[in-house]
Amino acid sequence: MDTPLLQTLTQFFKALGDENRLRILGMASGRAYRVSDLAKELDLTEPTVSHHITKLREVGLLNLEQDGTNHYYKLNDATLEIMLGEVGNLEAIVRTTPRIKPDLSWIDALDLDDYDRKVLRDYCVGQRLKQIPSKPKKLMAVLRWLASRFEPGVRYTEREVNAIIEQVYPDYATLRRELVESHFLQREGGGGLYWRVDHT
Repeated sequence: MDTPLLQTLTQFFKALGDENRLRILGMASGRAYRVSDLAKELDLTEPTVSHHITKLREVGLLNLEQDGTNHYYKLNDATLEIMLGEVGNLEAIVRTTPRIKPDLSWIDALDLDDYDRKVLRDYCVGQRLKQIPSKPKKLMAVLRWLASRFEPGVRYTEREVNAIIEQVYPDYATLRRELVESHFLQREGGGGLYWRVDHT
């Protein structure tokens, strides 16, 4: 039995196992959407929509289209057709099919140097971390990427900071502390609001 194929199908159905993700796919089948547009249409927060988009992109169901600084997401019809075809062919499930590789093209669009991009390719599956790097230099690369997810000049509550980090890795407390201690984020004394530090 082809284990990679079964793993791919399992990930595929997990990605579809959420009502909001199905609604996102339905909308994105007609045209490309920004995260903010989807959030407004679905009455969800942008961090929640970003989380669902990450899950769908991990299995290749959404394509990223860029127009300047705007990111748009559209259904990947080819992936959907391939996966539905495999589901309808039990013999193919037992035998073999090409495994869909996670989309890492988003890394090339980041304003980071080549070393940081290499670290992200090594440590990310889709847009999520597999683990927190133990080596300081690699950890700093990950922290620079995380810091870029926060808008300059915006004040965030601790809950909002946690939600943004949790899109990338479940241990938001450790990464939040690392961001503060490495001076990527600053916070009010005793907690409260957080904001991105401008290193320029």
